Amino acid sequence: MTEFLETGDYVYPGLAQVQQWLANTQRLAVLTGAGISAESGVPTFRDGGSAFWAQFKPEDMASEKGFRRDPTLVWRWYQYRRELIAAVQPNAGHRALASWAGRHPGCMTLITQNVDGLHQRAGSSGVLNLHGELMQDRWLEAGCGCCRTDEAAAAEPPRCALCGNMRRPAVVWFGEALSPAVWSAAESAANACELMMVVGTSGAVYPAAGLAIRAKRHGAKIVIVNPQPSELDEVADVLLRGPAAQVLPALLAA
Repeated sequence: MTEFLETGDYVYPGLAQVQQWLANTQRLAVLTGAGISAESGVPTFRDGGSAFWAQFKPEDMASEKGFRRDPTLVWRWYQYRRELIAAVQPNAGHRALASWAGRHPGCMTLITQNVDGLHQRAGSSGVLNLHGELMQDRWLEAGCGCCRTDEAAAAEPPRCALCGNMRRPAVVWFGEALSPAVWSAAESAANACELMMVVGTSGAVYPAAGLAIRAKRHGAKIVIVNPQPSELDEVADVLLRGPAAQVLPALLAA
């Protein structure tokens, strides 16, 4: 039966049930979404205090087509986003996950839809970044043998001095596939886990949301940590209705 945790003085029995499962699990998978980062103050596409960037469409700023059309503009937008991310810190939810993993080496696979790197900054290692990493770059044209990162010509964006190949953010843009290696590892974790926690995600973005359904079909218990209803609530064994920065430290306490 689905049980609830409410923030405040009263805690429903669902928290204790999940703690019991955690105490007995050898394979935990955690899927996180934008909600956990929002609790750190990570701005969404449309906020961040700049009316200038709000005038552009997402497909103009987060697609290969848009990048090729105006690489300088798109590069500056990502530099702006990187500055915003650098100004925020991992919250107690990020840190609780890293701490639990450190106390239970080899048990947790952390899968995230976020590109901000806050899990890594909190101390988590081996994070499966489904949508890439905002703070990293890669070459636009892969497999170009002459391109060396340490010899890229200074520009916006940096370019190969020999062939003109451009550096681009290492995120998954609209119309691009997820990294096959990362996705394969995420699927394997969903297939094998005994317990999956889905934290701070609406459950509306696929294929990521399908990992919870996959885990359920393979016999895993599903725990949803979210202050609002999600599209995955129907597959949950326990719903913990609270923000990750409050629920996870209580749930994962030593």
